[in-house]
Amino acid sequence: MTKEEIKKYKKILEEEKEKLEKEIAEHEELVDFGVDIDGADEEADEAEEMGNRMAISQTLKKRLEEISGALRRIEEEKYGRCIKCGGEISREILNVVPESDLCVKCKQLSLGQ
Repeated sequence: MTKEEIKKYKKILEEEKEKLEKEIAEHEELVDFGVDIDGADEEADEAEEMGNRMAISQTLKKRLEEISGALRRIEEEKYGRCIKCGGEISREILNVVPESDLCVKCKQLSLGQ
């Protein structure tokens, strides 16, 4: 992989990381339950909203970890290489999911295909 390609992927990853950090902060803002005593339906709705926010936040955090890992691999000069077999990850995959850490073969094996 050329230095220009790595630079391009690094920029994409850094931009996505910044976007995810903002989204996580928004989802982790506490839902204002207020001090009033609401009806059971309203309390249930508020609890459901909080649960949904937490689930979305966890998904975003996992993606953020994957992006941070890809940025770390760039710094270690290991980006674009499969973490299992060391083979090259295709540009087609990196263009769609730049944080990918597995080649097609290892990804298929991990999914049991």
